[in-house]
Amino acid sequence: MGNATCGIVALKPSGPFILITWTRMSHKKMECSMAWRFLAAVSLVANFTSPAYADGPSVSWPQTQSDIQAESDVHFGTLANGMRFAIMRNVTPPGQAAIRFRIGSGSLDENDDQQGLAHVLEHMAFKGSTHVGEGEMVRILQRKGLAFGPDTNANTSYEETVYALDLPEVDADTVSTGLMLMRETASELSLDANALDRERGVILSEERLRDTPQYRAALGIMNSLLAGRRATMRVPIGKVDIISNARVDLVRDYYRANYRPDRATLIVVGDIDPAAMETEIRQRFGDWKAVGPTPTRPDLGALETKGESADLIAVPGGMTSVQIAWTRPYDAAPDTFAKRRTQLIEDLGLMVLNRRVSAIASKANAPFISAGVGSQDILNSAHVVLIAANSQPDKWQAALAAIDQEQRRIQEFGATQAEIDREILDYRSALQAAAAGAATRTTTDIASVLASSVDDDQVFTSPAEDLSLFETMTNGVTAAEINQALQHAFSGNGAQVVLQTAQSPERGADTVRQVYDASNVVAVSALSSATDVAWPYTHFGAPGAVIERRAIDDLGLTMVRFSNGVRLTVKPTKLRANEVLVREDIGRGRLGLPHDRSAPIWASPAVVLSGVKAMDYQDIQKALTANIVSIDFSVGDSSFRFDGHTRTEDLATQLQLMTAYTSDPDYRPEAFKRVQQAYLSGLDQYEATPGGVVSRDFAGLVHSGDPRWTFPDRAQLSAAKPDDFEALFRPVVSNGPIDITIVGDVTVDDAIRLTAETFGALPPRPETASSDDRNDVRFPATTEKPVVEIHNGRADNAAAAVGVPIGDLLSDLPRSFTANIAAQIFQNRLIDQFRIVEGAGYVLEGDVDLSREVPGYGYAYFYVETDPAKVARFYALVDDIAKDLRSHDVSPDELTRAREPIIETLKHQQQGNEYWIEYLRDAQTDSRGLDRIRDNLSGYDKVAAADIRAFATAYFSPEKFWKFEVLPPAVR
Repeated sequence: MGNATCGIVALKPSGPFILITWTRMSHKKMECSMAWRFLAAVSLVANFTSPAYADGPSVSWPQTQSDIQAESDVHFGTLANGMRFAIMRNVTPPGQAAIRFRIGSGSLDENDDQQGLAHVLEHMAFKGSTHVGEGEMVRILQRKGLAFGPDTNANTSYEETVYALDLPEVDADTVSTGLMLMRETASELSLDANALDRERGVILSEERLRDTPQYRAALGIMNSLLAGRRATMRVPIGKVDIISNARVDLVRDYYRANYRPDRATLIVVGDIDPAAMETEIRQRFGDWKAVGPTPTRPDLGALETKGESADLIAVPGGMTSVQIAWTRPYDAAPDTFAKRRTQLIEDLGLMVLNRRVSAIASKANAPFISAGVGSQDILNSAHVVLIAANSQPDKWQAALAAIDQEQRRIQEFGATQAEIDREILDYRSALQAAAAGAATRTTTDIASVLASSVDDDQVFTSPAEDLSLFETMTNGVTAAEINQALQHAFSGNGAQVVLQTAQSPERGADTVRQVYDASNVVAVSALSSATDVAWPYTHFGAPGAVIERRAIDDLGLTMVRFSNGVRLTVKPTKLRANEVLVREDIGRGRLGLPHDRSAPIWASPAVVLSGVKAMDYQDIQKALTANIVSIDFSVGDSSFRFDGHTRTEDLATQLQLMTAYTSDPDYRPEAFKRVQQAYLSGLDQYEATPGGVVSRDFAGLVHSGDPRWTFPDRAQLSAAKPDDFEALFRPVVSNGPIDITIVGDVTVDDAIRLTAETFGALPPRPETASSDDRNDVRFPATTEKPVVEIHNGRADNAAAAVGVPIGDLLSDLPRSFTANIAAQIFQNRLIDQFRIVEGAGYVLEGDVDLSREVPGYGYAYFYVETDPAKVARFYALVDDIAKDLRSHDVSPDELTRAREPIIETLKHQQQGNEYWIEYLRDAQTDSRGLDRIRDNLSGYDKVAAADIRAFATAYFSPEKFWKFEVLPPAVR
């Protein structure tokens, strides 16, 4: 986690569609772009973390060995037994807290016969302890309003295990309960043999879930780059035979040896009294004693010395990518100013190269789909510098040649001072925005970054200190110094060339080496000087006149209509200092499209990638380097949508950017073709796992095959033309009705004035026309047998879903509240029986999706990934639960455990601007949405057991269930 995307376009699969994001890099890391998909995938291998490795019987805080000042608002301490703790008072959002309990041991500490047991132990932490019975931990937390998963979770990596609780309340009992559970985890786990046997199936299900083409490719690449290190032999998920057969004594041995106070760190952040918190921590954890002598840390091995090399990772179902990497030994020196500056200087040079290859990707006939450059320390095993590109399967040779030659170009001729100055300006803007918003950082974000700093053995610094350090580090930096750092970056073990592909080329790695050698002899020349560009979209005509203005006082809203028909809804908040969100809804979205033929909705990312008529996307980024603005485009059910995220002082520019895309768009063929090739290249990944098939096809299936929601097949993707892309989006974007929503740290008058100068100045826009097409959207009819699809992955993996039609959201708000609680009860029972008692699956979820836009449309569903032999049991259990809910009232405790997490989650969401930008959609055209905001909390409180039973009677009956399953070919 923590890998940030630099200020470039990133193409990434998200559900069935590829999203375009334009974001600034993190102020903690400087990792860029597509190259860090590899590092993100390595994090997937590591179960989503990349921590540092600590040694010694008791570890001091990093600031004790550093000249960097830790954030003064955090109280750092160490108990007499060696356990470290960090406490910070933070009131965003008010009345909430976050606890992170980190054990500095993971899969690297496992013996040969324990591989996977660090992760097994993490699971067993939820299976009973001295003072908490088996199965009670989750129920205790549910009663306190914590949802299993979002608020109650844990992860195991190579070098750590972290337990996380996000507390929705900070009353003494809730906080004490959270600390009590962490203390139980520390030394009081029961580790019952029968409970372990029940949990094995869950863990094996998780192993199947993780075993994707992306995972296998990342593992192969990591093993190649880290050859010689222990990390290549200790994947956290472990070995299947050990998970299946290991005696509980082996788990206990690992527990006693590695769960020790001198390896533990407790972090508490939130609306708490730090002094009182320290007292309770000392009382609860002061008596924790290690069992036995401190175990010797295992030998981590030595990084294998390599010269130039070529490797091949062939993974059926995977995407095609090429990487060139250089590795050098990890620098274990303390975190200091000098060390950070050295890394920053290297990163600035790599950021220049990153921007260069990103620019190439946006050109017509580009040799690759996306590319990126970055560096990172991986698992305390190596420092890796990486340049990578995704390509079409038959064009990897051109992609490899292109990234090789760009790398050699900057190594030979260097980065220019102008390029470096641009990266410094871009980075400074992000740091300034972070510093300005520091007072309203969220509790969970702070807790996570604090935990990450422990993982990385880095000083936890404030945003203001980050900015100050950056200014000092970059003061007077020259191109010569940056270019010298680049020479060092491209040294050490390398160049190591890796081709990741679904099918090995003839002669395998020898062919890869041959292509690289051929490119290496091609001479490169200096990059031609780039010209400066200025942002031209600052004036759109005379500001629009306000013809209607009204306030909704109880919700703090102001609604405005301009003379050109543009509507504006403003919600000023102080929830996040210096943050403003902007949403633009245009037209009728999917509902405005023909329902009898497919359209290239999937090409929506190309709208942003196309730029505008006066400048392409790369020039937009260059012109707006000093600004914190963003632009995203998507297609929703009821609108085409632009989204922006900015700071208060850049709101004018943010609105100019969105208005330019609306009033002067361009639909460049090269942008369309780039997105098209990204889809075609990633298409096989969906069929590699049952979850992939579900993510691809579920939306289309639950809309009865309506092409507006159906994922395109290869033939449809290949047949689409740039003209189709433009014909779909231009008429609506350029002429459709516009609704603007602005939420955040802005005054009403400023929001109106700035909108009047941009969207309000456009030519008149029409009102949204009503249509009967909305009634054509239907949930599929019940079938006698499940709808069956096939995946091409493992024969021991399947997915199954049960859905039932309910109705839309706004026509019956009380029903929506009941539906959500009923579905949560249903899901809790499925988890209790199918996962906890029977150990039959890791992924088991339920949800309710009631449409705001389509009258009468909405559904609930329950979904599982499991062994194919257990799909029938899932269906039977669904029928049993439904029958019981129809026949009996739920207990008060069960109702509470379902309702409280929903309410507390909603309270938490209401403390963020994202909640308001979403819930205020259609605020001026459908007042029922405002009633929903008003009634949200009280509506859930009113749901009684009799309502759940009546709802189950009306909807949860087998004759109404629609079933869908994804099986391996052999089972079908």
